[in-house]
Amino acid sequence: MPPKTRSGRHEDCEVGLNMKKPAIEIPEGLGGSLLLHACCAPCSSAIVEWLVQHDIRPIIFYYNPNIFPREEYEIRKTESKRHAESLGIRWIDGDYDHERWLMGVCGLEDEPERGQRCRQCFTLRLTETAKKAKELGLAYFATTLASSRWKSLEQIEQAGQRAEQSVPGTCFWAQNWRKGGLQDRRNQLLKTYNFYNQQYCGCEFSVRQPLTKEALRSYVREAKKHHSAQFPRWSEAVGQQLGQRLADSKVVMAYWPLPDEVDIRPLINRLVAKGKTVLLPKVTGDTTMELRRYTSVDDLREGAFRIMEPIGSSFTDYDRIDTVLVPGMAFDAAGHRLGRGRGYYDRFLSAHPGLHKIGVCFPFQRVDQVPTDPHDIRMDEVVVGMHEQSLA
Repeated sequence: MPPKTRSGRHEDCEVGLNMKKPAIEIPEGLGGSLLLHACCAPCSSAIVEWLVQHDIRPIIFYYNPNIFPREEYEIRKTESKRHAESLGIRWIDGDYDHERWLMGVCGLEDEPERGQRCRQCFTLRLTETAKKAKELGLAYFATTLASSRWKSLEQIEQAGQRAEQSVPGTCFWAQNWRKGGLQDRRNQLLKTYNFYNQQYCGCEFSVRQPLTKEALRSYVREAKKHHSAQFPRWSEAVGQQLGQRLADSKVVMAYWPLPDEVDIRPLINRLVAKGKTVLLPKVTGDTTMELRRYTSVDDLREGAFRIMEPIGSSFTDYDRIDTVLVPGMAFDAAGHRLGRGRGYYDRFLSAHPGLHKIGVCFPFQRVDQVPTDPHDIRMDEVVVGMHEQSLA
């Protein structure tokens, strides 16, 4: 027999219909404690207060390996622990294994918010919560994720169901924590505790802009450190897509990659082997660069900023260029590009506006919005290693 709520109605542990209920109902079999998965202190505050007022002493389980970068994770963790300690609530620190989380959502990097990546993320985190609940001898677990208006309640409920099914003996309390005035109370407690209030969901694929250019560059630099193991796989995917895209191009302006950029060197050599003209930029001053032909690695010498530059003949017949491959720190859905800050590409491309421009980046370098200035040049397409997006 499924447990009853305190209203006397049976609670279906497998289906969990509370997400659509107008009020908060406590499962009768819950007892005086449950394991509460906490995503952050602000979202936990009103929920914990409500539970304590209703004679439920939650144990907070902070398990959020999705949060990136590590500095952001530590800030949120510290705030969650501070909140729990101020109330005398037991607080448990889950493992921060971001690489494992990345493997768990592999292939879903380009999913939109509230898409399949979020569903999988919730399932991973709530399954670990269910395991911890069983380890502690608690039948019920819940999550503060269901307090956020940015999250899909349906996805959270489904993730909780999968978690309880994978860990027999546990039951997910599927509760919409936006009800009962808790959203307004959350906002009050946010000010009372002076909580750090994050500006994005947590993972590198969900960063919400606007950020300043320097803040976004800092974010991307940190992200590159964590994703470096994936660079070869993503670079190969980009090379394959660009190879198809450039099949009809005769003259291509490319770039010789730095270690933290998409490695298109195999693509460049394939283009040359097919008889295509490949051009690489060479810095000629503090604000200018020119193009020179590339035929092999023997044409390269280390130049400005330790970038390998061509020593071949200069090329000035810009009307013949079919496509320009442009690296960058970040790109958004509108084709806006964030460079490294010196403006070489923006100045060159603004002087030759007719060139077809393809931005090249890793998946985590695709963000919601790139801050722009009037002189910044927009891409016509962006290739990210997972899919090619036309921006026309």
